[in-house]
Amino acid sequence: MKVSKEQSAANRQALVEAASRLYRERGIAGVGLAEIAREAGFTHGGFYGRFASKEELAAEACDQAFEGALGKLSAQFERHGGDLTTLLRRYFGATHRDTPGAGCPMTSLAVDAAREGGQLGQSMSQGIDAYLRALAIHRPDGTVVDEPTPEDQARAIRTLTTMVGAVVLARACGQGAPGLSDQILRTSLEQLTTGA
Repeated sequence: MKVSKEQSAANRQALVEAASRLYRERGIAGVGLAEIAREAGFTHGGFYGRFASKEELAAEACDQAFEGALGKLSAQFERHGGDLTTLLRRYFGATHRDTPGAGCPMTSLAVDAAREGGQLGQSMSQGIDAYLRALAIHRPDGTVVDEPTPEDQARAIRTLTTMVGAVVLARACGQGAPGLSDQILRTSLEQLTTGA
């Protein structure tokens, strides 16, 4: 039975969604294609008619994760102008730390992208650039500029590196030193919301 173009696109999307979650949970090397196909409700063979390689799937999974992250950032700016407090409270929360499969692609896939390079590295670079641009053009006072100044860009980089670095470190010591993990998140939130 021939599958319609719409169904084929939906099947492909299901594979990308499963890969996006699983890769963020366990890393690129920690998940096989058979598991992704099974998670999406297909057999292993269903992968090969839809993607040229695992690398292509990983890049698309990264792109999809960034669409979600950028959508959340955009919604934050629409509701609260340049005030990131609500977003940062969720970002530095225990739920985000403890559920990487539903979280920020930068905190869970950046190291993989650096190791893998190729299409995944390109997707990660484009996603980081887009996130930084959004942070840079939306100033804390609520104004939006067409072109960020060097100061806007520096502020965006400081914000994003604090966000990503804090969650990566909090996850790294979450089981071995949960108190330290919580302290990293709490201190980073305070730093970005109060400047303390």
